[in-house]
Amino acid sequence: MAKKQFFLTAKGLERKKAELKHLIEVRRPELASNMGKAIEDGDLRESAAYDEARLLQSENEVKIADLEELIHRAIVVEGSEGGAIRIGSSVLLEDKEGEQITYFVVGTHEADIFENRISDESPFGQALIGKEVGDKVVVQGRKTATQYTVLNVSFE
Repeated sequence: MAKKQFFLTAKGLERKKAELKHLIEVRRPELASNMGKAIEDGDLRESAAYDEARLLQSENEVKIADLEELIHRAIVVEGSEGGAIRIGSSVLLEDKEGEQITYFVVGTHEADIFENRISDESPFGQALIGKEVGDKVVVQGRKTATQYTVLNVSFE
């Protein structure tokens, strides 16, 4: 069985490493302290505080393991300026009304719609991949399709 590889930008990899460091160095000790306080309170059979502390500690350890795996299997995307849109591209688009917006095409683990970071596996990301400056991109929404023109492609 082939092991999955994950595509990340260099910035994305650094963000994931920082998140891992925070979970290990800050969050893990906080949760251990909470667990200790719950244990000190006595009867663990009916302790909601202990159950909650144990659950949070377990969730944190799962996040740590997932991030370690992601970082271990990460393939950092590098590239040159311009050319076709791909993971790591910063894309300036213009719609029919002349509104311009910049999106960043990233791997799935870096996607964040609030920061205009679009996954390469999303329908929008797939529509963008391979396009170049001057190309038209049609993105199908739930009710209507939106057409954009690619104005600029650079590498993040």
